Amino acid sequence: MIIQLKTNADEQIIAGLIARLEATPATVIRIKNHLAIPEVKTTELSAAEADVVAEMIEKTPAAVLGSRLFQPEDTIIKLPHSVIGGKGNFTMMAGPCSVESEEHVRKMAKVAKAGGATLLRGGAYKPRTSPYSFQGLGEDGLKYLREAADENGMDVITEVMDETHVDLIAKYTDVFQIGARNMQNFSLLKAVGKTNVPVALKRGLAGTVDDLLNASEYIAAGGNHQIMLLERGIRTFDNKYTRNTFDLAAVPVLQKLSHYPVIVDPSHAVGEWDLVTPMAHAGVASGASGMIVEIHDDPEHAFSDGPQALKPDTYLKMTEQVYAIRQLMDSWE
Repeated sequence: MIIQLKTNADEQIIAGLIARLEATPATVIRIKNHLAIPEVKTTELSAAEADVVAEMIEKTPAAVLGSRLFQPEDTIIKLPHSVIGGKGNFTMMAGPCSVESEEHVRKMAKVAKAGGATLLRGGAYKPRTSPYSFQGLGEDGLKYLREAADENGMDVITEVMDETHVDLIAKYTDVFQIGARNMQNFSLLKAVGKTNVPVALKRGLAGTVDDLLNASEYIAAGGNHQIMLLERGIRTFDNKYTRNTFDLAAVPVLQKLSHYPVIVDPSHAVGEWDLVTPMAHAGVASGASGMIVEIHDDPEHAFSDGPQALKPDTYLKMTEQVYAIRQLMDSWE
């Protein structure tokens, strides 16, 4: 259930209403003039309580905290160098798939920055299909990533794979990335939900829109409402020519259902560098709040995901085109 409160309502009566509901027992989450009570479907109000309530919504989605019913306005995530979400904001995130060395990530950070990126991506802990593939540099990789970002006035987004890594990675990153394979790792979602570090939650390989929203609810239920949703393609019957099927219809669907920023990842969606640029065009045209792409100056020898990485010149041309599309779209509003 969601209760919308009247503007300038008596705070003492509101506090009494919350206390009564919590005595049910139930969890009551308040953001501005909205109360969410996930376990409660209906309740009777006293005359005093009814005087502070503008509307009661009894039929709510399972992911109530992320719904537009609970928070009609867009969530805007503010970082030292980035503003993610909200009208008129488009955020570029770029970097190598893996942090391969101190020198390399510093070099790629400069390229990312030149293309307008305000967040540097790179994995220090890598989930790989094979246990024999490169798994990342660990804390050394985090240090290299942080230093490269700071040198270029950028924020950091990096993947956290395990709940035991949360405190360590929080020392170095501005945004936790939850990878597709961990979208329903509920222990991990609960762990990042207890922090105040923004979270970028990727859609799982076979995750539905509702699966993604319900996964985000685990984070929000822990108290962390700084969430962004990443569409990176889903696995379907046809993966002969692309790594995944890029579900761009999910972008406006998620924006209609949720107030969280929606970010597109054309690199993981298609898995081939020559398809990334056209899908980046389509991603920004779908109305996404931002984009995350992989870059590498020598993709043939990349430690991971080389085939989908854009070389610097290709990346710079792509970002120029993406910003032109975004500017055109903004002029229509």
